[in-house]
Amino acid sequence: MISIAERHKYILNILQKEGYVKVLDLAKQLDVTPVTIRKDLKILEEKGLLYRTHGSASPVNPHPGDRTVSEKEKIKPDEKRRIGEAAARLLQSNDSVIINSGSTICAFAEQLVPVEGLTVVSASTMATMILGEKEAINLIQLGGIFRKKSTSVIGSYTQSFLKEITCSKLFLGVDGIDIDFGITTSNIEEAELNKAMMEVVSKTIILADSSKFGRRGFGKICDIDKIDIIITDTGVSSSMVKKIEEQGIELVLV
Repeated sequence: MISIAERHKYILNILQKEGYVKVLDLAKQLDVTPVTIRKDLKILEEKGLLYRTHGSASPVNPHPGDRTVSEKEKIKPDEKRRIGEAAARLLQSNDSVIINSGSTICAFAEQLVPVEGLTVVSASTMATMILGEKEAINLIQLGGIFRKKSTSVIGSYTQSFLKEITCSKLFLGVDGIDIDFGITTSNIEEAELNKAMMEVVSKTIILADSSKFGRRGFGKICDIDKIDIIITDTGVSSSMVKKIEEQGIELVLV
């Protein structure tokens, strides 16, 4: 029979490779009971080597806090720049697009090269300031209650404007991408605004670095199968790539 030390090593290796582990899968692979695996995960969590959730475990706490844009922009800045570049290449002549908020959305705004007839509707005041320096963009800043942490606007007034428009694409920065739970952000009011944005566009495109996978923010935006494209970096595990593509979502790795 495999020893406890060997089980723990196996669990941590799978966790590093896949980004998450499930109790029932590990029990089957190691030919032990789920109770044994739960005990193993408890020991490893006490050592600070993983974070347990219901029926599974992940390398880090899957519930991100509500951090400021200035804090977020320090995380994977090179990856966010590449994501922004890839997103900018999706713009077409006469596109009318909506952007929400966040550090990856600001990276997109920095990398954006205006195309003919481009209209951008922005919830992010920071992204608006970046885009305001560029020529030939029809730029609309949404109004509403200013939210300092995301430097963006929220609320019923913000959503009321969206009822009067229709756009081709939504570029969405998020805090969590979970296959089972869906797409999330850390603020419930932003989640509601993002839902309203999705209702008035033809295509929803998520911009998120690989640290957002396996995470669950406080506010749910939608199920993952409502998304058309996800642009992320190559830090996503191969198993996660497979699961996303099985959902019929186009995945762009940069």
